[in-house]
Amino acid sequence: MLDGHFRKRLDPWLDRAGRGLAARGIGANAVTITGFLLGLAAALAIVLDAFAWGFILVGASRICDGLDGAVARATKKTDFGGFLDIVLDFAFYGLIPFAFILADPYENGLAGGLLLLSFYVNGASFLAFSVMAEKRGLSTDIRGAKSMYFTTGLAEATETIAVFLAFCLFPYWFSEIAVCFALVCFYTALSRIVLARARFKAETKA
Repeated sequence: MLDGHFRKRLDPWLDRAGRGLAARGIGANAVTITGFLLGLAAALAIVLDAFAWGFILVGASRICDGLDGAVARATKKTDFGGFLDIVLDFAFYGLIPFAFILADPYENGLAGGLLLLSFYVNGASFLAFSVMAEKRGLSTDIRGAKSMYFTTGLAEATETIAVFLAFCLFPYWFSEIAVCFALVCFYTALSRIVLARARFKAETKA
């Protein structure tokens, strides 16, 4: 929901930084992998109850996630780069809730499991819609130039990052925040199902 709002303000800064990294010979895939490694470090910090470090590392990881696309735009986009970005993004989104579950299985296990389930369903709705859209030759630039079809929703990257940062700021409220966001993710998946039914059914009739 908020991705478009923040992209308009951040993209000029990211593009400038991306051109600088590209000029130094740093590739987009290297930035993507660095971002994921920072995400791994954030997860480890959370497991060790170092939540302040988790906060910093989650933020640094997602800065890299914005920078990799900027570097790709400054050099050359590749299908593998887009694939790697999506896979490692999904891995990161699973890592952080899992880290909170490991940090306190008794308190966080049920809510964390529900959140991971909602991510699974929401991610499936996103990827399935993208596959069907690609099959029909559909395209959109609503979230900028992407390697695949992006549908908007109530729970997007900005909201997810904000929730992860809130987890680190208020770790003892993890369960409450996780359950609320899981409901938002389920709603987003449902809205994509409704959108897919309307969009693809209409195209079939046409």
